[in-house]
Amino acid sequence: MKPLVVNVSPQEFVELSNPPLLIDVRSQLEYAMFHAPDAINLSLPRILLGGIPWLRRWVLPEWFQDLSSARAIAVICLTAHRSPIAAKQLIKAGFTKVYNITGGMREWQRLGLPIKS
Repeated sequence: MKPLVVNVSPQEFVELSNPPLLIDVRSQLEYAMFHAPDAINLSLPRILLGGIPWLRRWVLPEWFQDLSSARAIAVICLTAHRSPIAAKQLIKAGFTKVYNITGGMREWQRLGLPIKS
């Protein structure tokens, strides 16, 4: 069975008892302005370029290259336009447990969930 991206709301994500690794796929500038606690920044362009085998080792950080494909990963962006693209690319790259946070950081903020800046 082919792995599928699972959509979860920000509220559902923060209520998970064993939350996946959270990757913020916005730019470094957007991430620096504000982000979810525990989110790690890895921009969508880098994730997409990482799909090109000969570029992978130059554009993807070592911590990402070392991840097990069985590791659960969640992706978030500002409005949930970039994160579904990143989620599909992660499935294509072999990850088997990928979550997309619907509504992005805008919805995260609207719900009053904690943020870091």
